[in-house]
This record gives sequence, structure tokens and C-alpha cells, in this order.
Amino acid sequence: MYKKIVFLSLSFLLSVQGLYAQCAMCRATVENNISSGASSVGAGLNTGIIYLMTMPYILIAAIVYLWYRKTQKEKASLA
Repeated sequence: MYKKIVFLSLSFLLSVQGLYAQCAMCRATVENNISSGASSVGAGLNTGIIYLMTMPYILIAAIVYLWYRKTQKEKASLA
């Protein structure tokens, strides 16, 4: 069961293609820069937003995994 969850989680993470997210203020800045001719700012901004978005999820997943592993070890020691 655990292997299925890990496999599905990894497959979902690896199958995502080109997600782009921007807040309204960032979008306005990027549009202004693109109209000025600086198009590389938008790509870097999108990458930065996605990086910042994924870090909390990775941290929460690590905490849940460590908690799960600890509870499994406690159950095994009680049996």
C-alpha cells in the first residue's frame, strides 16, 4: 500500500508539464517588462514562483513521512 502511494505521488509530480503561476502584481510587472523588450524576466519569475510554491509541500511531506515512520516503529516495539 505504501509503495503505491509513493509511486502515485512521484508519477503525479513528474507528469506535470509547464505550470505557470503569477499574482496580479507580478503579472503587471512582467507585462510591463515584456512590452519594454525584456522577455527573460517573465520566465525567471515563473520559475521562482513555482519554486516558492513547492517548498512548503515538500516540507510538510517530509514531516508527515518522519511522523509516520516514528509511529510505525513505536507500534513494532509494542508488539
